[in-house]
Amino acid sequence: MPNRLGLPNLGLGLGLRSQHFDHILKKSPEVDWFEVISENFMDSHGKPRYILKQIAEKYPVVMHGVSMSIGSTDPLNFEYLKSLKALAGEVKPAWISDHLCWTGVLTTNSHDLLPLPLNEESLKYVCDRINQVQDYLERPLIVENPSTYAAFKNSTIPEWEFLKIMTEETGCGLLLDVNNVYVSSFNNDFDPVTYINGLPHDKIVQMHLAGHQNCGNYIIDTHDREVNTQVWKLFQMTYQLASEASILLEWDGNIPAFDVYHTELLKSKKYMDPTFNEVANEIQYSDQEQVSNPLNVVSLELTGDSEY
Repeated sequence: MPNRLGLPNLGLGLGLRSQHFDHILKKSPEVDWFEVISENFMDSHGKPRYILKQIAEKYPVVMHGVSMSIGSTDPLNFEYLKSLKALAGEVKPAWISDHLCWTGVLTTNSHDLLPLPLNEESLKYVCDRINQVQDYLERPLIVENPSTYAAFKNSTIPEWEFLKIMTEETGCGLLLDVNNVYVSSFNNDFDPVTYINGLPHDKIVQMHLAGHQNCGNYIIDTHDREVNTQVWKLFQMTYQLASEASILLEWDGNIPAFDVYHTELLKSKKYMDPTFNEVANEIQYSDQEQVSNPLNVVSLELTGDSEY
């Protein structure tokens, strides 16, 4: 299968949350790895950073950022990158990731992951900035697809094609958020199967899973509940195309006890099996969720990496 930039398959991981620090340090749970939000530790030299170093001594760690703002018109923030690189030097992450988005302008951080118009101009701009970041960090950047709630009229490149060209031009890897694909496909009326099939599967280093909230005519990427069954089915399809990618469950709101969190992650093992067919007995938060391609037949529509 693909090389994934030569990066390891870390297995099944969880987003590291402060509510679980004590449990992890005392119980050493059987989790393969943890993903940390970079900004939560970059400028902290107190207890959180001390705890992170302890966890990094026991488990592989990945650093996941939310403020690089790779798509902003502001110049790259090299003070931010300096702090990011310093933290990486201490915890030795397997890789560093961030999002295809912008988070602010005129030095103001919106604390949100805002979408870009996807066209030739923005593609060149983003690729140039990714190359600068990779040169500075001295490692490949792993870039995540965002959840989106609207599309730009001047977008001329489908997101999956944009990501494919981006990896070819920069050598960066992909963090494929399967829930984000589902959320964006619902909100922007595109086919999630076409999206997944159109990606460069050999560049998918990691996948994200998370819960979302269906609000009727749109879906919000909330990370505050179990993974929806339709997202699990999309993951099941995707895993057959990128089975060496590391898998990570995110949970950021209404965070449950560690054992509940871990149990949700372990569901992924069932969906790694292409023959698994879940009966309709899992929690459904809305029966209004429809996508243009029913996910119970996606296995018939897979395309392999040989096309790329």
